[in-house]
Amino acid sequence: MINTNKIALVTGGSRGLGKNMALSLAQKGLDIILTYNSKQEEALDTVKEIELLGRKAIALQLNVADVKSFDSFFAEVGSALQQTFATDSFNYLVNNAGIGIHVPFAETTEEQFDTLLNIQFKGVFFLTQKALGLLANGGGIVNISTGLARFTLPGYAAYAAMKGAIETLTKYQAKELGSRGIRVNAVAPGAIETDFGGGVVRDNDQLNNFIASQTALGRVGKADDIGSVVAFLCSDDAKWVNAQRLEASGGMFL
Repeated sequence: MINTNKIALVTGGSRGLGKNMALSLAQKGLDIILTYNSKQEEALDTVKEIELLGRKAIALQLNVADVKSFDSFFAEVGSALQQTFATDSFNYLVNNAGIGIHVPFAETTEEQFDTLLNIQFKGVFFLTQKALGLLANGGGIVNISTGLARFTLPGYAAYAAMKGAIETLTKYQAKELGSRGIRVNAVAPGAIETDFGGGVVRDNDQLNNFIASQTALGRVGKADDIGSVVAFLCSDDAKWVNAQRLEASGGMFL
């Protein structure tokens, strides 16, 4: 089949940063497959917003911590590609889905560690591996990291360590997938006002003001500060950008 429209698969695309990424990609003319874990209604609302932009979109359920479900998930993706998009491949994978657990290093439990590991690293590793059969040559992968892999704020030791692993993985993926023309980059957001991590940055005025005071541009980030960066990487404008970590933090802790 001939793929006339580029397609991006965005995990965790129903809300927060992922929703903005999906909308930003649609604004650039891409069709969207987005995943949700439990918020189906929010996901379907996002699909409607994308369709209002004149693009095709579908929402599929996915638990990125459940590696055993990935084969059946991509079978579902394959069917959707043919039935909805009249093609047999997609062009970009955005590994966005994730959670935040804020807990001091000394108090981090094995259960909390394993939860973060399964979602933030193991899930990304094997989901991307399973995606390779449907990912088109000449496409791209965007892994979402965090500014916390460069600077430190107490309480994010396990979370940031997983994202540091993602940044290393990004370089290896770029090296090993380069023969297929697949570019792999990481986007590292700074502190963003969303419901991520219980909305701590958005709802805690003291923390919000502190981060703003430590950011060159004088405020915390908004969701739409990140989506456009991801959309850039999923375009021909970024055709020579590969194996890079792009921090979008407004200049935090310089």
